[in-house]
Amino acid sequence: MKKLGYVSLFSSAGIGCYGFKQHNFECVATTEIIDRRLKIQKINKVAINDEAYINGDMRLQDTKDKVMQLVEEWITKNRKDCIDVLIATPPCQGMSVANHKKKNDEIARNSLIMDSINLINDLEPNYFIFENVGSFLNTLCTDNDGVNRSIGEAINTNLGNKYNYFSKVVNFADYGSNSSRTRTLVVGVKKKYNIDISPVDIFPDKTSAPTLKELIGDLPSLKKMGEISKDDIFHSFKPYKEHMFEWVVDLKEGQSAFENKEKKKIPHQIINGVYKKNQNKNGDKYRRTEWNKLAPCVHTRNDILASQNTIHPKDPRVFSIRELMRFLSIPKSFKWSEIPLSKLNDLSKIDKEKFLRENEINIRQCLGEAVPTQVFKSIAKKIYAIENYSFLKESEIKKIIKN
Repeated sequence: MKKLGYVSLFSSAGIGCYGFKQHNFECVATTEIIDRRLKIQKINKVAINDEAYINGDMRLQDTKDKVMQLVEEWITKNRKDCIDVLIATPPCQGMSVANHKKKNDEIARNSLIMDSINLINDLEPNYFIFENVGSFLNTLCTDNDGVNRSIGEAINTNLGNKYNYFSKVVNFADYGSNSSRTRTLVVGVKKKYNIDISPVDIFPDKTSAPTLKELIGDLPSLKKMGEISKDDIFHSFKPYKEHMFEWVVDLKEGQSAFENKEKKKIPHQIINGVYKKNQNKNGDKYRRTEWNKLAPCVHTRNDILASQNTIHPKDPRVFSIRELMRFLSIPKSFKWSEIPLSKLNDLSKIDKEKFLRENEINIRQCLGEAVPTQVFKSIAKKIYAIENYSFLKESEIKKIIKN
C-alpha cells in the first residue's frame, strides 16, 4: 500500500484530522497558533514527529517555510511527486453569523484563506479540502492582486486552472456527524489523473444521524452540580452559579427558562438591589433540548446555560464532554490527557475536580471548533482507495469507494 501524507492548516486540536490518522495517513505538518490546542494533537500522536507540530501564525513566512521544508523532506524520503492532501480550516469568526461582535478588520481575518490557497499553489497536493461556515464562499477576502473578492471567486481564480473542485453547503448530520452543523465543504482534485476521478467521488458518504436519546441515552444521569461519573471523568456536571439552578431544573423538553412563570425562575440579574430580566436575544438560550430530536450544533461556548442549545433534555446541566464527543463522532480512543483514562477515573474527587478546572475549558473550546471526525474519515477512506487501487478500472475503484 502507498504511503499517503497530508498537511493540516489551522488545525486546532486535530479532531477532524484524527479521521485521516485512522486511515493510516501520515501528518507531515500541522499548524496551530494556540499552543494548548496543539498539545492535544501531540497527546494523540497525530503527526509523524515532533517537528511536524508547528505552533505558528500562517500569515508569517517563517511558518510557511517550515511547512514547505517538512513537505519537501517527506517527498524526498518517500520518493513521491508531491504531498497527497492539504486540509485548511481557517478561523471563521469574521464569517460566522453567530459572531455578533464583528470588528471592522474582518476582511483581513477572512484573508487567511489566501495563505492556504497560495500554499496549495506552491505544494500542488493531489487533493485539497476547505471546511468553514455556511457563508464561507460568499465572504469577501483580499486576493493576491489587492482586490477584494468573494472567497469562492478567489479559489476559482487561483486554483481553477490546476484543480477540479466541488463545493456544497451541507448539514454535517447528513455526512457522518451525529449533531446538526451547517458548514461549507470544498474538495479539490488535481487535474492529473488518467482515470476520471471527480471531486464528487471523494465527498463524504451520506449518513443518517441518530436522535439525542439514541446517541447519549445510555449515559448515566447527572443531577447534582459538580457530580462526576465514577466510570468516566469526562462525563460530569459542570458547575455554574447556584441561583441559576432554579431557572432550568423544572424545564420541560423544548421549554425555555424565559417561559417560566415565577419571577425568580426567569433568567435575571440583581443590580444594586434591583431585579433586571436578562435579554432573550436568541430563542434557543436557556432552552432544554429534546430527546427525540437531532443533537444540536456544538458551539465554542458549550460550557454555559446561556449559549445555544446547551441544556440536557432531562438533567439541569449543560452537556458533558463525553456527550459532546459523541455529537461530533469523536472515537473514545481520542485522548485529552497524557494520563490514561483509567488512571484519571481512579483519582480522588478533589483531584478530578482539579483536573477538570485546569483542562475542561480548553477541551470544550476545541470541541466547539472541531470538524466531526467521521466526516474527514469518510473523505480519507475514499482518497486511500483511489490512491491504492489506481491500477483498477474507474468503475471498480468507485465500487471500492462506495463499499
